[in-house]
Amino acid sequence: MPEPILDPAATLAYRRGIAATLSAFIVWGLMPLYFRAVGSVPPFEIVAHRMLWSVLFLAGLLAFVPATGGLRGLGAIWRQPRLLATLALTALLTGSNWLVFVWSVDAGRVLEAALGYFINPLVSVLLGRLCLGERLRPLQRLAVAVAAAGVAWRVWELGSLPWIPLFLAGSFGLYGLLRKRAPVDAVRGLFVETLIVAPLAAAWLLWQAQRGALGFGADPLIDALLPLAGVLTAIPLMLFAFGARRLPLATVGFLQYIAPSINLLVAVFVFGEPFDRAQLLSFGLIWTALAIYTVDLLRLAARRG
Repeated sequence: MPEPILDPAATLAYRRGIAATLSAFIVWGLMPLYFRAVGSVPPFEIVAHRMLWSVLFLAGLLAFVPATGGLRGLGAIWRQPRLLATLALTALLTGSNWLVFVWSVDAGRVLEAALGYFINPLVSVLLGRLCLGERLRPLQRLAVAVAAAGVAWRVWELGSLPWIPLFLAGSFGLYGLLRKRAPVDAVRGLFVETLIVAPLAAAWLLWQAQRGALGFGADPLIDALLPLAGVLTAIPLMLFAFGARRLPLATVGFLQYIAPSINLLVAVFVFGEPFDRAQLLSFGLIWTALAIYTVDLLRLAARRG
């Protein structure tokens, strides 16, 4: 059955969703460069700074940028226990995802992290099918099969259960599903998320300061870079949340291949991590899947005009 032709408003929303989601994944793909630059700071402290500076940055956006809708709508969120519970869960998912990713960069295991974000679209497709009833077109099914083969080969090549990739894929896949279903806009939702976990981050930093183990304050360059964690955290998450609410979860899932592909290039050509022929075969299959899915997206976009 041919795809229905959507009205202009729906087409514009779809295109904006693609642009926002694509931008988010490019930023995430380059994030290892930032984490390596602040690598002298322990991963827990980096994540705590991400949470606190994100709250401040988002509060500024809500207070001074009219397009965000301002602070007035926040009261309605706090009066919805189910929505608050959802945002608390998404906050924990993003916080744990950040921690494992930052640790993997610090430990020189960016390729494993990249594999996790390659697996993640398969998780998103599965969740979209099981939880949202989304259907895949024939080329999409072919792309899923090719990508699954590439991931399966990589898992077999490792010879053990890869906990880093599986955790990153599962946590972010669930985050995408929950944010897609949460009735809250991108900026306010992210602000409430980070506000929920900010007390935990502040408590951690205070404890570290009392122990004399705080990395902040030891190096002027690091001190200047750490506040950027809030901007680099908030902007791509806002873009992702904006795009996820306007796109099928399967489309969001396959666009996510862009971030780990950039991670891979950074790991090999900037950080010098080894990349052998077995890995090349796995990633080659995944890139082929992405090409197939991209062709399908272009055909759909042409039909939508």
